Amino acid sequence: MSRDKVKPKISSADDSHHARIVAAARRIFFANGFRRVTMDDLAHELRMSKKTLYEHFPSKTSLVEAAILAKFQGVDAELEQITSRCSTDFIGSLHRLLAHIQHQTEEIQPPFLQDIRRRPELFSHVESRRRELVQRHFAKLMSEGRKAGVIREDVPAGLITEIILGALEKIMNPAKMAELELTPKIGFSAIISVILEGVITEKGRLKL
Repeated sequence: MSRDKVKPKISSADDSHHARIVAAARRIFFANGFRRVTMDDLAHELRMSKKTLYEHFPSKTSLVEAAILAKFQGVDAELEQITSRCSTDFIGSLHRLLAHIQHQTEEIQPPFLQDIRRRPELFSHVESRRRELVQRHFAKLMSEGRKAGVIREDVPAGLITEIILGALEKIMNPAKMAELELTPKIGFSAIISVILEGVITEKGRLKL
């Protein structure tokens, strides 16, 4: 008769170390890239031993992935709060959503984009998570905007979302942004502004 394996308990101290490591990695990687940042650098920044660092993350790649995951989880939670109120305040929710995403894109600097360009599996993961967020939150926002008479009736809400996704995937990738000399903030703002300009009704323009 087999016995279930008992998983070791994770202490609050372990949780605290894990959160500190991810927060530091996110700040350093997104600002400076990750190719030139070593685990020694991170351990020094965190004032912990490299052994402790490796106890939480077996490799730098796993730490990069954790930083990306933390980024998307934070964005997702905030967008969920914003879109939960869009049925009663569409224009306010739209402004808050755009402001939040623009703020979040400021965190990602060119060195990180250059590094992730060399790691297609990581960028593919980023694109997949981005598509999931846009489909869920923008689709909900566009649907509520239509009910409020702010989004045009003749353009399907799903199509608007797919147009946004197509533009993001075509332009918001490391190679194209480098070619166009765009930052994530400028690129995202331009895409959303152009698309919304085409789908907002006259009633909506008066409220913007």
